[in-house]
Amino acid sequence: MTRSIIRAADWTLGPETGRGAPEAIFSALCLSCGDESQPTGEDRLPAEIWALKHTGRNPAHRQFKATAETFWRVTPAEGNPYRESDAQGA
Repeated sequence: MTRSIIRAADWTLGPETGRGAPEAIFSALCLSCGDESQPTGEDRLPAEIWALKHTGRNPAHRQFKATAETFWRVTPAEGNPYRESDAQGA
């Protein structure tokens, strides 16, 4: 196997759209007690409902950290030598 260093190759960064990759994973963390919702993919509503119900059970717990994890993929741009090898491997 030959290793090369490509000093001037363009790459693009975009969302991961591969099979099974979620658009995002959402969760909520209570800043009062550290309780956390279950992470859910694609839909933030379950995390929102969890936060509202948590405050309903614990009226003093009103601050939450909302997290949305997204997934990225780097691909070779036009003119990048890896673009051709990626196309052949697909």
